[in-house]
Amino acid sequence: MKKLAIALFALILLTVLAACGSNDTSTPSGEDSESSSSEARGKVTVGGKAFTEQQILSKITSIYLTENGFDVEEASNMGSTVVRSALENGQIDLYWEYTGTGLVIYQKQEVETDPDKAYEKVKENDKENGIAWLNKADFNNTYAIMMKQETAEELGITTISDLAEYVNNDPKKLTFASNAEFYARDDGIKGLQNHYGFEFPSQNVVKMDSGLLYNALKDGQVDVSVGFATDGRIKGFNLVILEDDKQFFPAYNGAPVVRQEVIDQYPDIADLLNNLADRLENETMMTLNYAVDVEHEDITEVSRNWLKEQGLID
Repeated sequence: MKKLAIALFALILLTVLAACGSNDTSTPSGEDSESSSSEARGKVTVGGKAFTEQQILSKITSIYLTENGFDVEEASNMGSTVVRSALENGQIDLYWEYTGTGLVIYQKQEVETDPDKAYEKVKENDKENGIAWLNKADFNNTYAIMMKQETAEELGITTISDLAEYVNNDPKKLTFASNAEFYARDDGIKGLQNHYGFEFPSQNVVKMDSGLLYNALKDGQVDVSVGFATDGRIKGFNLVILEDDKQFFPAYNGAPVVRQEVIDQYPDIADLLNNLADRLENETMMTLNYAVDVEHEDITEVSRNWLKEQGLID
């Protein structure tokens, strides 16, 4: 009987101690959770598309917002229409979009080649959709006509008008590489040639996958190629972009796009994102893309290093 009483007393004592221990740990933990900077600033979901430049922009944004007290969830590697729908439906709160894509694909407007006009139009049109376009960055990831630097210098070609004049004088001299989309679209090679008044003979146009264009040009398999203006391989392979001196290509400047209700809830998020947009231009994006695509560096490391170089994080 005595042993039973002792055992019962021990069980009661353990129960009391356990309850006290639970109270001692749960109350401070709850207080810390409610007073943390992440909870104070709020939770946001950063979206992104499925190519290197977008992955870098998403990662830079996520790291920067996290370092400034936001609880960030990442949702990357989506297609253009998917990420736009996710923004409209509130599944994500923000991502980086291109003015040309917003204007033509989502808003079904005419192509605009002037960067400022494209930005103002897409920004104004999206207000009724509850979507805010923040500051337009100075990088323009539009189509580009490229040559090897040494070839362009040797032939004295710096603009697309120069190229047109050269082709008109000697149509069979240069070969041109194009991906299937640029070859087929009216605002691709057909529109370019009409706009500038020249034409490559059909036998001098070589169609290939987008990923092969840069290597084909670097290796001398072709003389001229279409590409994208902020691709890191332009820098890495000593290629040059011919100036679009008659402004044929649409403007595709990057900008953070955010649901307006998110800005209303967290007003300072606009200043933070604008701070990023104001620091990005073609050379910077080309360098970051080069680090990932050519030097095969880790996207998170590249993004964090750039933020440190800019003095935006420690």
